[in-house]
Amino acid sequence: MAITPRAAALTVAGVLTADGLLHVLWSTGSTWPAGDARALSYAVLGIDAPFTPPVVLPLAAVLFGGAALVTARARLGRTHRLGRLFQAGTLAVACGTALRGIAGLGWAVGWGTGLDPAAGDTFQLLNRGLYTPLCLLLAAAALRVAAGRDSATALQEPAGKEAAAPRTAAGKEAAARAR
Repeated sequence: MAITPRAAALTVAGVLTADGLLHVLWSTGSTWPAGDARALSYAVLGIDAPFTPPVVLPLAAVLFGGAALVTARARLGRTHRLGRLFQAGTLAVACGTALRGIAGLGWAVGWGTGLDPAAGDTFQLLNRGLYTPLCLLLAAAALRVAAGRDSATALQEPAGKEAAAPRTAAGKEAAARAR
């Protein structure tokens, strides 16, 4: 069974939002789920890096923004007046998660470039079992959203039913081209 653009968008937005919330939590000084800041850094990044507000809050904003753009693309389509922005944002999320996934594959096969040897096995286990597969899944899901139909109402209609008539001139033009 193929995943719908709406389901793909919900998946991407949900994961990006959860990750953004973790970054906000870490900005408060919490090191959950690790015992201390160094262990958290090694588990999440494979290097010793600070998890301070100036570092993690901009990342949280990027994650929330990506979730919003993917959701808007799925719900409003490319024919919306900001549709090109939504499409570009969705493609940026796909590219960013794909790049992280590809880097994770490299680390998984032993290319330790940029990783701190003192990080131990925790990062490698999380990278192979969670980070890399999740990033590759998110990249595929974001591409599914980007490739979805233009009509926002088409994403919400049950299979076999006609979509509601477009309300904007751009939507009417897109519907006419689709016929």
